[in-house]
Amino acid sequence: MSPVYPFDDAGTARAVIDARGTLAGWNGGARRLLGWTAADVVGRPAADLLIGEATGAVFDPEGSRWHGLVTLRHRNGSDVSVWVLAHRTEAADDGTSEWLVVTPLDGDGPRLADDPLDEAGLLQSPCAIAICDDRLRLRRLNDVMAELLGLPEEHVRGLRLSEVGGRPHSTDIERHLRRVLTTGQGHDVQTYVPIGIDGRVNTWLARMSPITDASGKVRGVCVAAHDFTEQYRARERLQLVNEASVRIGSTLDVTRTAQELAEVCVPALADFISVDLLDPHDPGVKPFAGPPTAPIALRRTAHLSITPGTPEAVVEIGHMDRYPAASPQADPLLAGHSIVATLDADDLEQWLTWDPERLRRIKEFGIHSAMSVPIRARGLTLGVAVLCRFRSPDGFTPDDVLLAEEVTARAAVCIDNARRYSRERETAIALQRSLLPRSLPSTAAVDAASRYLPAARAGVGGDWFDVIPLSGMRVAMVVGDVVGHGIQASATMGRLRTAVRTLADIDLAPDELLTHLDDLVVRLSAEAGHEGSPGEVGATCLYAVYDPVSRRCTLARAGHPPPVVVPPGGAPHQVDLPAGPPLGLGGLPFESAEFELREGSVLAFYTDGLIESRERDVDAGHELLREALATYADSLDETCDRVLHALLPTGGAPDDVALLLARTRGLPASQVATWHIPADPALVAPIRKQVVEQLDAWGLQDAAFTAELVVSELVTNAIRYGAHPIRLRLIHDTATLICEVSDTSHTAPHLRRAKTWDEGGRGLLLVAQLTQRWGSRHTTEGKTIWAEIALLDEG
Repeated sequence: MSPVYPFDDAGTARAVIDARGTLAGWNGGARRLLGWTAADVVGRPAADLLIGEATGAVFDPEGSRWHGLVTLRHRNGSDVSVWVLAHRTEAADDGTSEWLVVTPLDGDGPRLADDPLDEAGLLQSPCAIAICDDRLRLRRLNDVMAELLGLPEEHVRGLRLSEVGGRPHSTDIERHLRRVLTTGQGHDVQTYVPIGIDGRVNTWLARMSPITDASGKVRGVCVAAHDFTEQYRARERLQLVNEASVRIGSTLDVTRTAQELAEVCVPALADFISVDLLDPHDPGVKPFAGPPTAPIALRRTAHLSITPGTPEAVVEIGHMDRYPAASPQADPLLAGHSIVATLDADDLEQWLTWDPERLRRIKEFGIHSAMSVPIRARGLTLGVAVLCRFRSPDGFTPDDVLLAEEVTARAAVCIDNARRYSRERETAIALQRSLLPRSLPSTAAVDAASRYLPAARAGVGGDWFDVIPLSGMRVAMVVGDVVGHGIQASATMGRLRTAVRTLADIDLAPDELLTHLDDLVVRLSAEAGHEGSPGEVGATCLYAVYDPVSRRCTLARAGHPPPVVVPPGGAPHQVDLPAGPPLGLGGLPFESAEFELREGSVLAFYTDGLIESRERDVDAGHELLREALATYADSLDETCDRVLHALLPTGGAPDDVALLLARTRGLPASQVATWHIPADPALVAPIRKQVVEQLDAWGLQDAAFTAELVVSELVTNAIRYGAHPIRLRLIHDTATLICEVSDTSHTAPHLRRAKTWDEGGRGLLLVAQLTQRWGSRHTTEGKTIWAEIALLDEG
């Protein structure tokens, strides 16, 4: 008797026969039927109790159950003919097979005249209905239930459902029946296991309700089973489509999207799936919308199996393979629709005659059905998904085809979106990198290194940096960030970078340069159709000018993070710099700050993508940046890499990042000579002589003639047209000699071609022809006219 069954166990004769045919179990019902005790028969061959052969034996297709009439030997020597039902079970101790043999004893016993179980109407119901008594033994069942069980009513009457089913789910149903019997309340149970002997996997809804007598006492349970397999499968299909819409396309990555398609289909729709895609066209080539031609080259992008390690796959992920017309991958693409092939129809084997290895694996793993579904989106063929079944015994149905096409169509749109995004991203990155400096110029003022990283997901933005050589061996350093992402932001960045270089060429002060740049952004915003909304096209910018002669740096910023300075042997710290409004607001002033830098100091310029993160606040980002810069190496490139590694997540930054590091140099006083010149034309000749003597001291005799002419012309112009005081300065670099003449007049000269009758106007033309380049810049005191003379290489 089962320890969890609270009723009389002797109502069923039950015996257990092990795999050797030996009786291993014998209950009280079996003793009641044949008179033998358990001590008499356990351990003996079951055949000793059998007289003759069973008649009318019926086996189920799986061979796990049979029933029929047998003649057994009673202890008193008589013959007993009974109908028995046998189930193959698995022994709990060693996993060997056993047979549970049962037969009812009280199925046709005497009944009360007013028994409510007999009065329950069930024979005309279209549902499968069974009546169980207060011991949960079958009393009645209609023809539908008998057909479902595969057993006649007269044979199973008196058995428990767990004895009729012989499977774990039968015991579970009996547990629910006992609940209804003890509580007197109805209960519904859904079960998704096969019922009957034909092996069909159906889904059932068992509605259980109590049967009461006239006094309201529960006398039994009525079970009505409804087959709602189709409804359940429809719900599963709908659920799978909904799951596909949620899970597929979580990223804009083609490989990940293909893998998500595989994960949705296995095991819900197939036991194995492969996803092969056509390689994308070159950006400049228009994709062809028609069907491809065989053979078709496809790249394995994803595959998945219910078997760990996916041993069914012949092609590795990422490998390109070519498929002929008669293949699971090429046929649906050429036909333009899904194709189902089965091993029984021999079309699956014909499909794979071109590849013996694939055919061998088909037979090795028992693959019996394959479904090939084209992956198409927006009229373009992207690839094919091949779904196979080997563990699931059922082939693919038309509903399965529709479901696979629906799921694949959703994945196709996501794959196409990912490819379009990738093309746009690659185009934007190419544009961005073409607009950024390919290499930083070598200057006597600073050593510089830089990094640019596009955003991992949002795409490239408008971050930029630049190092611009200025007159007087000075250098300008700029870093900026345009609002937004994509090609438009990159294009705006290119326009701003060009404007900064143009404004830097005329030697504007940092605050004045940002004012002009702000006006440009306002105009760009107006051109974009945002006249009523200033700042729609916005940017931030930081502009710095460093003079290696004075070792002073002047900076101004427009809503940009301040730079970090690392003095030699000192701790990194942020520069105290007025913030200034972002570019594009218009009409607001910018302020500059000036400070001295020791030679060897490192300036760190960056965009906010480096320090801002969802995992930390801006202050924490600044702290990490200072920590990364505190141990900077001699190599600025190594320092750049360490900073990025310390501040950016492994998967990439959420925003694009620009980083510029510059180590300052200082020009020795011995390489600079300065003269204060009285406003007397007669003193030009002595000044030329002093210049020649200085060049002799520097060993620049080869440049003396040109320098003498340039100094004579610039000093003469300053005395004639400028304002006192006048200063001449020579700066000697390795490859350049710079001549600067400053005065307090704000009128700048312009290069022009003198007419034949003009008495003057030829001096600047002469200077332009003799020098590498020349120009003028305004200062707070006036202006400076400068010219650079290229020094000849020694030897």
